[in-house]
Amino acid sequence: MILITGATGFLGRHLVPLLIQNGYPLKALVRPTSDTRFLEENGVALAVAQDISSEDEVAQACNGCEAVIHAAGEFRFWGTYEAFYKTNVAGTKAVVQGCHKAGVKRLIHVSTIAVAGEFPTGSLIDESHPPNPQEDYQETKLEAEKVALNGRSAALDVVIIRPGAFYGPWGSYAFNRLFFEEPLRGWRIKVAGGKHVQFPVFVPDVAQGVLLALQNGQDGEIYNICGESMTHNACNDMISDLAGISRFRIPIPKTAVLALAWSWTQLSKLTNIEPFYPINLRLYVFQDWNISIEKAKNELGFKPTPFKEGAAETLKWFSEKQNISV
Repeated sequence: MILITGATGFLGRHLVPLLIQNGYPLKALVRPTSDTRFLEENGVALAVAQDISSEDEVAQACNGCEAVIHAAGEFRFWGTYEAFYKTNVAGTKAVVQGCHKAGVKRLIHVSTIAVAGEFPTGSLIDESHPPNPQEDYQETKLEAEKVALNGRSAALDVVIIRPGAFYGPWGSYAFNRLFFEEPLRGWRIKVAGGKHVQFPVFVPDVAQGVLLALQNGQDGEIYNICGESMTHNACNDMISDLAGISRFRIPIPKTAVLALAWSWTQLSKLTNIEPFYPINLRLYVFQDWNISIEKAKNELGFKPTPFKEGAAETLKWFSEKQNISV
């Protein structure tokens, strides 16, 4: 039996069917308010917990499991440190303690390449690159990695995977919103000439990375799970061609974007509503995310989906499920 946290999320939608196809019986840790219909339809056992950071509830959920896949996480470009910490750090502490109490043999911890934070232009980000987190999400995800790795013991193996920027069916935030949904709805812009480099990963490939880490990952190791690093222009052009829309994007100067994002973020302190363009987004769109996945290829057997194929599947989902014309 494998316990999954975060099974109702973006990754879970792809991970659960893949694990079932590979013969793994599953249990999911869910909140009382979670929509669990997808899990129940797939025969996944449910363990209900009020709080991912509750060590007693998580330990109870771990009972009877040989492995845990910890995919739950708080990811936004805006939010309080306390919210990020509670889910990302305290939640990981509870999972590690639960693994020890229940005699779990292997923990797969889903982190993020974003822990790299800020780095010099021209850097190649592999697993040995020194992390330099710049905001609360990045900092708490890095701290969660440390908690997971410090939880290793003779009885518990721990493997970390660091995915890139998720895109694919069942997502409506971050890369999916910026590169798919907004252009499809007619909001077509580019920043800094579209020359900066993104690090997209097709979410089914993240699920593949989790499965391979479960089967082939080495204890104590970290693996980047990502597709091809691509410029904003390359992403926009390919998505536009597949969707049958114009490649044209309105160029917006970096200074204008930063001024708007800063103002929006300040306003959100009063409204408590996430800004459409939070200021922390700058840490992702104004850097060149050149990612190495050689370690995952060589040690896990990871094979990323070409962006053209993944983008076509994503556009199909937007057309069929989100009623956006493609």
